Amino acid sequence: QVRLEESGGGSVQAGGSLTLSCAASGGTFRMRSMAWFRQAPGNKREFVAAIEWNGDGTYYGNSAKGRFAISKDNAQSTLNLQMNSLKPEDTAVYYCTASPGGNIYYDRSYPYWGQGTQVTVSS
Repeated sequence: QVRLEESGGGSVQAGGSLTLSCAASGGTFRMRSMAWFRQAPGNKREFVAAIEWNGDGTYYGNSAKGRFAISKDNAQSTLNLQMNSLKPEDTAVYYCTASPGGNIYYDRSYPYWGQGTQVTVSS
C-alpha cells in the first residue's frame, strides 16, 4: 500500500514561488508514475504535472508549462513541485498521487492519493 504525504503549501502573493513536497512510502518501486493534481472549489480535478518514477519523462498540464517543474528523488522516495510565477488562479488544494500504469494525464489512473495541501495565491 503506497502512502503519500504532502507538505509545503501555504499562502503567497502573485508572482511568488512555492515548493511542494511529497513523501512516499510502501512500494513506490512498483509505480510507473507520480503526479500532482489540483482542485479548486467548484472545479474539477486538474492534472498539473507527472514524472516517470523509473524513468526520466516529465509531463505538464497547460497551466503548469513554463512555470512549474516536477522532480523526484528515488532514493528518498520524494516528489517535488517547484511553482514559480504563481497566479491567483493557481489557488487550489494540491494532491500528490501515484500510479502503477494507465494514462498518465487521467486522475483515474492514480489509485493512491495524499491528503492534499492548500496553496493560496493572493493578487
